[in-house]
Amino acid sequence: MNITILLKSILIVVLAIGTMMPVAVVATTAATTATSANEPAAPYRCPMHPEQTGELNDRCPICNMFINEPNPAAAAIKQATTADQLLGKEPAAPYRCPMHPEQTGELNDRCPICNMFINEPNPALDVHAGHNHQPTTASTLATLPHSLTDKSSAATAASVTQYICPMHPHVVGEAGDTCPICGMDLEAVQVGGTAGDEIKVNVSGQMQQALGMRTEVIEYGTLWRYLKTLGTVEYNQDAISHIHTRVTGWVEQVEVHNVGQRVKKGDLLYQLYSPELVTAQDDYLQALDYLSKRSGEQGQELLRKARLRLQLLGLDEQLVRRLERTKSSLYRVPFYAPADGVVSQLNLRDGMYIQPGDTQIELVDLATVWVIADVFENEQSWLEAGRYADVSAASQGVFSREGIIDYIYPELDPVTRAMQVRVKLDNADEVLRPGSLVEVELYGGARRDLLIVPTEALILTGRDNRVVVQRDDQSFTSVTVKLGMISQGKAEVLAGLQAGDKVVVSGQFLLDSEASIQGSLRRLSGANTGHNH
Repeated sequence: MNITILLKSILIVVLAIGTMMPVAVVATTAATTATSANEPAAPYRCPMHPEQTGELNDRCPICNMFINEPNPAAAAIKQATTADQLLGKEPAAPYRCPMHPEQTGELNDRCPICNMFINEPNPALDVHAGHNHQPTTASTLATLPHSLTDKSSAATAASVTQYICPMHPHVVGEAGDTCPICGMDLEAVQVGGTAGDEIKVNVSGQMQQALGMRTEVIEYGTLWRYLKTLGTVEYNQDAISHIHTRVTGWVEQVEVHNVGQRVKKGDLLYQLYSPELVTAQDDYLQALDYLSKRSGEQGQELLRKARLRLQLLGLDEQLVRRLERTKSSLYRVPFYAPADGVVSQLNLRDGMYIQPGDTQIELVDLATVWVIADVFENEQSWLEAGRYADVSAASQGVFSREGIIDYIYPELDPVTRAMQVRVKLDNADEVLRPGSLVEVELYGGARRDLLIVPTEALILTGRDNRVVVQRDDQSFTSVTVKLGMISQGKAEVLAGLQAGDKVVVSGQFLLDSEASIQGSLRRLSGANTGHNH
């Protein structure tokens, strides 16, 4: 009996111990896990050694590979807030900073880096269930203190420094204030006084040297009217000879065979058989015979009319005298070149039937040529016929050949808005060939006592023209100028500058951009002065 009781007692103890051990193990494991959970699980692990964890692109201490594989344990911890709490770890923060996502916290906490409100939902958690978040709107801003914007209205005209939110430029306040929308510290901005004041940009001497800035003093001087443009060589229209026939007939013995052939004045071009010309010669010979038999005024008039008919039909004066001398009609009437030139058009072959109105041969004299130059609308005011011009064609070995503006065409090209100017040029050596592209320099008179600025200092925007003026050693400002005549790299200043001003001729575009930004901030600040936020 005693043995039975003893065995039962031992069995009960063993069962009790067996029952308590899992609880102890679980408690021990939970305690150990809770201890290790005090340190956040690393988000990435080594692909070869998963037990080695760390931040993205850290190195594995075993194989030196990049640690770039997501750690499932870290992801599970982020997604299971309840499990984290069971393990003794703080739950993941529901919001993060819009500028620095790694900075998390509760709604409207401050970011330790930029001081913005922490109000962007953390993608790792769904914190919007059952919440009603109101976005920051104009109605929300209406409840904010007016001091941040009203403080600037009285100080805008007198202060040269204003404190503006980098994310919301319409929020203006004092030093040390924060933006009521995003919570960022207000930054100091130099915006000057009123909108009409001059905007200055300060640049240290070291920075000026780094930017390669150069200045030049403007002063009064002389500008010569000068224009450089391009032109095209063309035939002198006044030196073109057209050879037509005034009767019908058949061509025989053509002496001109191709375009480009050079002929001299008096050279035989072709012969023509025309019944009409033969009849006219016979009539003239009859008039001569009648006058030889009967003298008198009637015979003289008849001879005059017969001779005039031959001349009007195109017979050369030498042929008429030969007809008087030989008393025999020519059945093949020769035609000769009326001037020296080059054949530019040829519509004639042996045996061809021709009739009045057709151009058989066109001759061009290249001793003089025309150069047609294009001049744009803003450069036409001082051009006039008789001005001198220089023509250059480097490819043909022609440099500064002098000519004269012969004619200015009365209308502009509707597409290019350019006016054409004709320059007559001597070409005795026939170097300039029609169709060639040449450089043309047009000259006018001098204009004296003009305030002159280099064109490299100009900033041409299309709406206005500006220059950057140096006020002192380290102070610069952008000034709008009104320009007049522009010639040979210099421009006449009608308004905006004075003699002795220093203008920036290199590196001025960066300064002008900075001045434009400050001007925009000033206008924006001025617009907000009368508003109630």
